[in-house]
Amino acid sequence: MNRRELLKNGAKALLLASSAALASEDIKKVAKISTKQTSTNTKEPKIVVVGGGWSGLAFAKDIKQYVPHAQVILVEKREAFISCPVSNAWLVDLVDMDFLTHSYIDAANNFGYEYLQAEATNLDAKKNILHTTKGDVAYDYLVFATGISYDYYNWSKGDAAFEKSLHSLYPPAFIPGSEHLTLKRKIKNFKGGNFLLTVPDGNYRCLAAPYERACLIADYFKKHNIKGKVVLLDENNDITIKQEGFSSAFKELYKDQIVYMSGSKISNIDLDKKIVETEFDEISFEDAAFYPNVRAPKLLEKLGLTTKTAYNRIEANLDVYTYRFKGHTNIYGCGDIRPMGFSKSGNTAYTEGANLARMIADDIAKKKMTWKTPTTFCVSILSTQPQREITLVSDYKYGKHGETQFNSSITDEDWKHNGIGKAHAQFNWAKSMYANMFYA
Repeated sequence: MNRRELLKNGAKALLLASSAALASEDIKKVAKISTKQTSTNTKEPKIVVVGGGWSGLAFAKDIKQYVPHAQVILVEKREAFISCPVSNAWLVDLVDMDFLTHSYIDAANNFGYEYLQAEATNLDAKKNILHTTKGDVAYDYLVFATGISYDYYNWSKGDAAFEKSLHSLYPPAFIPGSEHLTLKRKIKNFKGGNFLLTVPDGNYRCLAAPYERACLIADYFKKHNIKGKVVLLDENNDITIKQEGFSSAFKELYKDQIVYMSGSKISNIDLDKKIVETEFDEISFEDAAFYPNVRAPKLLEKLGLTTKTAYNRIEANLDVYTYRFKGHTNIYGCGDIRPMGFSKSGNTAYTEGANLARMIADDIAKKKMTWKTPTTFCVSILSTQPQREITLVSDYKYGKHGETQFNSSITDEDWKHNGIGKAHAQFNWAKSMYANMFYA
């Protein structure tokens, strides 16, 4: 079987099962694990997960199924879940908000855990108590799945007022909520000129998303005869993922709508004049969404659970093999906060949360914890007329010194044919994932 056949017969079958992890025997058998198998410790463990994104939801669901006698609490400050994956499609009216929005109450009721709508504020690690805006929560195991925060320092040099203005006027829209509503309004009201988007360097949230967003906004401009260009400033020297497919789309589908500028590190942003300066260029813009670098949330830094990298960036201070925060035996982290080089994407975070649930269940049962690769499954929409998408499936391994390496990467670069005449594969994947997190 050649590479293309492997993708079409393997990766697309994988899509229907929602991800490689969901199709695995381990995950299929989760619901069948008996209390006897996981109750070596007869005490009812109290397990708290902070953060109701893709990783936190997967963890809460699966740890309750692995350890049915556990008291599991999901601490999440939002009233409802709004998905960042598929939100690019929502920006240009391919799905409605109901498609992205789901109930934490439903998830908790359907899977037997407790949803506490509150914000974590502090931690007493010696007494195993998490402080929240709704009171203190005791735990035996604590998991942080809080996602990422933006890091504007390279542009602001610590100027808090500038950061506030930049975020308020030109939000990145990679943290769901008001940012996305503002960006959609900008796209709808755009009259022409340069619509500026940026791609940060490093391992930012969803490597493919800025390129997909550029394609979909350009597609929207074409469809509505808007005389505008999407200017995509990429700090990286080339497209970071699905290079062949996105590059072909930029050149063939959107040669009149997208200006792609690689290796473009912003040195100055003049918000009054609406001008961005790089080492070689000065670019004016009529509107924009500035996506900065990412970092671990300030809550983790406040709690002493972070470290600085060689590039002076703030990351979660995790043991990469166990997901434990260094210096702690019962505090863990997963999802987009973790420093490993896994893709910061929905499917990756979901499978990682499921893997950590299995590992902690093994620890409760006095078994050896073993690491298992998360799975990256990513479908990007390139255009709507004709309908074109590009798919990637990857898993990972560790090198000799603990560095992350791709174990396998199967990419369908045949973007001219992938998805034509069919329902968007991205939407089918999302429906399956939402069902697994909230309703299955």
